[in-house]
Amino acid sequence: MEATRTIVVGVTGGIAAYKSAELVSRLRKEGFAVHVIMTRNACRFVAPLTFRTLSGNPVLCDTFEEDGPWAVQHVGVAEAADLLVIAPATANIIAKMAHGLADDLLSTVVLATAAPVLVVPSMNSTMLVSAVVQENLRTLRQRGVTILEPAEGELACGVSGPGRLPEPADIVARIRELLAPAADLAGKTVLITSGPTQEDIDPVRFITNRSSGKMGFALARQALRRGARVLLVSGPTALPAPAGAEVFWVRSARDMCARTLELLPQSDVVIGAAAVADYRPRHVSRQKVKKGDGELHIELERNPDILAEVARCKGARVTVGFAAETEDVLANARVKMEKKKLDLLVANDVTMEGAGFGVDTNVATILSPDGRAESLPRMSKEQLADEILDRVVALL
Repeated sequence: MEATRTIVVGVTGGIAAYKSAELVSRLRKEGFAVHVIMTRNACRFVAPLTFRTLSGNPVLCDTFEEDGPWAVQHVGVAEAADLLVIAPATANIIAKMAHGLADDLLSTVVLATAAPVLVVPSMNSTMLVSAVVQENLRTLRQRGVTILEPAEGELACGVSGPGRLPEPADIVARIRELLAPAADLAGKTVLITSGPTQEDIDPVRFITNRSSGKMGFALARQALRRGARVLLVSGPTALPAPAGAEVFWVRSARDMCARTLELLPQSDVVIGAAAVADYRPRHVSRQKVKKGDGELHIELERNPDILAEVARCKGARVTVGFAAETEDVLANARVKMEKKKLDLLVANDVTMEGAGFGVDTNVATILSPDGRAESLPRMSKEQLADEILDRVVALL
């Protein structure tokens, strides 16, 4: 790394603030210029003098102090940053960022910077998994903020669970990745299917599934970060389109299949992350089906199998599939992998906590054609996307 790269470290008021001292020390030893911003509550856990000594720069605590080298402090710090990392990030700063509040120096710098932002949450397990904190984290992810998932273990409050600040070495490794992303997919085109499909019953009703599209969109973002051209074929989802991706919106499985096969000749890699409906109503009513006194019977017929169609003209392309299972996960996944001639298959048990539809994390096993099955711990979908793409690059 170049010695002139500047990291701004935001430290908020959590017990894990003491670990940030080691983080600052490591960054300084690696040649980064480090500026530390402490919130008022952070100063109650660690003295600013500690960070001044470790960073070699004055610690910034007060929005209205203008003794530094910048004419306007919060703007100057924001512009100087090559990356802003907040560690530990409390529920309070996460909420401020999600809602655009700027009532202290750190939250003001967050709004003023154009640099990448890395948030490292650390808090009590119950707070972390609460609906409001998880919603705020989802909001930040959708805006392009990188979230480094907390570690699990014994917490200062006496309970055990997720919420520990990751080790400083792991935070530094993530910082390196964000500052110098791999360009190992440059010149390659990655075709990704994502989200659910909707199969019409009548003009009002349709059959669908619980897919949110989060895994496919995470794959698209990470592939873009690694230099790929991304063709994203997505079913209906509330997610914002990944900046830089060429997005093709579809509704039904037949629409998704047709668009995928149309784009296939342009692709080097095909990743089937969509949860495609296996069946559709055989007859679609032109008018709303009225509620009667008896039962309603809907006859279903098979939808096209998109990855099977891709396999017919696979060529030298690398193909990746997903298997969302509820039982006999590996056995079912291996059958799917062989049947569809896949190079990799990502299998997960959607009944597990932290895995499956609508959540920001996943727990997966990656299967290879040689029979290997590599089980991965629970991680964010962005991290899993990078794990998958690492293996794709190796196959390429």
